[in-house]
Amino acid sequence: MRNRRVSAFFNKKSYLIAAVFMVVAAFGMTGIYYTQQEKKQEEQLAKEQQKQIQQAKAEDEAREQEAREQKAREQEKKEQEKKERAKKEAEKMREQAKAEEKEEEETEAVSGIIPPENDNFMDSPEVVGEVQTPVEPILHFDAETDLGWPLQGNVVLNYSMDQTVYFATLDQYKYNPAVIIKAEVNTPVKAVAAGKVTSVETMSETGATITVDMGDGYSAIYGQLKEIPKSTGDYVENGEILGYISEPTKYYSVEGSNLFFELQKDGVPVDPMGYLQ
Repeated sequence: MRNRRVSAFFNKKSYLIAAVFMVVAAFGMTGIYYTQQEKKQEEQLAKEQQKQIQQAKAEDEAREQEAREQKAREQEKKEQEKKERAKKEAEKMREQAKAEEKEEEETEAVSGIIPPENDNFMDSPEVVGEVQTPVEPILHFDAETDLGWPLQGNVVLNYSMDQTVYFATLDQYKYNPAVIIKAEVNTPVKAVAAGKVTSVETMSETGATITVDMGDGYSAIYGQLKEIPKSTGDYVENGEILGYISEPTKYYSVEGSNLFFELQKDGVPVDPMGYLQ
């Protein structure tokens, strides 16, 4: 009987141990399963985070690109507005100068007798001849090589269409579409490039002024001159004398005798210092 009891006891103990091992094994398998699931979730989360980071970078790059394009558009708009402003300012200055000149002419006393023109053309024999149409040269301006200095002298007032500069004679600040080059009276002024004379006129601000079309949209304006040997429609060669420095107008009495030199591209003033060799 005793042996049976002992045997039964050990059998129960074996079952209990086996049950314990099975429970431990079950817990171990469950732990492994949950560990694997957590690892998969972590990998999936890492992939999602990486995807979100890449998407955020792409959005940032797109915003930066849009900002750069917007900045470029704004810069282009500012440049266009600056050109328009410069053109309007130059036109305004010319209109003001013409108005002042006209006012001065109207207030001055006019005297003298205008001699009659010779109308005896009927007395002259009729001349019939073959007229050949002259061939006009093609104007071409190379901004990198063609532009030379009109004379040697110091620049007393720089070109400035972005901000106003001080004019001593007028005692005020205003825009300057040209460079004012100091020069003695009677100093010869040379053409900076070949071209065609488009106007010769006397302005109240710049005195006797000649404008030369150099081609490709470029024009040069020379002011404060006298004894201009050219007329509208004439052609000039590079370095040819266009006139001589005159006494300064009342607008430049403090600055003294000088050359008013303006360079235009498509009718808009540009800085001559960027072109002069």
